[in-house]
Amino acid sequence: MELTNESTYQAATKISGIVEDHFLKHIALAADNGEEDLADVPSGKIIETMIDVAFWASLRKEEGNEPRISLAFLKPSQAGRPLLFAQRLPLSPKTLVKLAPGVERAGVYVGVWHENGELYVWGTTIKLPNYCFVLDVSEPGLLVVKHRRIIGLGKFANVAVLKGDQVRVVDEASALLDDTPSILASLLGHNASGVWNHPVNVLIQIAVSMRAHKHGGILLVTPSGSEAWKESIVHPLQYRIDPAFTGVADLLRQEANKVSTEIFWQNALRREVDNITGLTAVDGATLINDRHELLAFGAKIMRASRSEPVEQVLWMEPVIGGHPSLIHPSSIGGTRHLSAAQFIHDQRDAIALVASQDGNFTIFSWSEQTQMVQAHRIDALLL
Repeated sequence: MELTNESTYQAATKISGIVEDHFLKHIALAADNGEEDLADVPSGKIIETMIDVAFWASLRKEEGNEPRISLAFLKPSQAGRPLLFAQRLPLSPKTLVKLAPGVERAGVYVGVWHENGELYVWGTTIKLPNYCFVLDVSEPGLLVVKHRRIIGLGKFANVAVLKGDQVRVVDEASALLDDTPSILASLLGHNASGVWNHPVNVLIQIAVSMRAHKHGGILLVTPSGSEAWKESIVHPLQYRIDPAFTGVADLLRQEANKVSTEIFWQNALRREVDNITGLTAVDGATLINDRHELLAFGAKIMRASRSEPVEQVLWMEPVIGGHPSLIHPSSIGGTRHLSAAQFIHDQRDAIALVASQDGNFTIFSWSEQTQMVQAHRIDALLL
């Protein structure tokens, strides 16, 4: 298909070919593996046009509200039981801004298809084929290209993030680096679990929820059965939980056949996750163990008596061109990041999730290979 319109958003032109290659590669591999219900691959020009239209729509307002909308490239026949408009609508910023208030809830997608050299909006859907091209308008000037995972569980896989003239393309090869934390590897599609109660899938939901409350915070994940973490926390704890709160842990221990419906379980888990992550907004760190049992919140991190101050961390971002660099942890985001880095330097079998108020999100973990703290910035994967 040949589209005749020219894009005026330069980042759309810059990234369209890269995104097309990503979808061509993954859909071809999925087909070779016998996967079914695979989406059609949009051409680079279609991708460019959709991004261009969505970007200019994101800068407009409808009755004072900024549009939040998710576009999906698919034909109605692949959408299960779609909501079909009686008349096709042109894919334009005006159309998207007008539709946005009615389709801004998570899980609702505006269907886009093409005919005779034109892209059009045909309706909405809550069902997508595997590897369907999705374009999220998250906030003014911020777009995220993503797709549904084959396993159909958990957060969509992000492909690229565009913010103004800045473009970040996710580097999936980052998952293959030594000492990559399991949560990062899963977000990048490596060793992702299709088990609904897998601990890593839950930790990803916790990270998304932490970032969403926009207050910033620290979550420390420590080994169950160990109290070594107490060496790195100021005592007495003002908000210690005794006995440990097991709301999330109890749900994870349930067997699938004891849950009435998957949707019921997911809603229950979401409530319990939000219950815990809301506490990360309180000044200080929230502590859970690797069974997701809540131990304390509002905790003050200190350097263990046996330890030295952490002077530098290996900072990296899983995007193309995101080369590792040695930096002082406070330069990532201030005292919150310095405290988290110190905790991991002293408690090397733990991990720390740190959310900033500006939306940045960092995982701190210990690297056995380099014998130092590593800091992965992952907000490009959580949008």
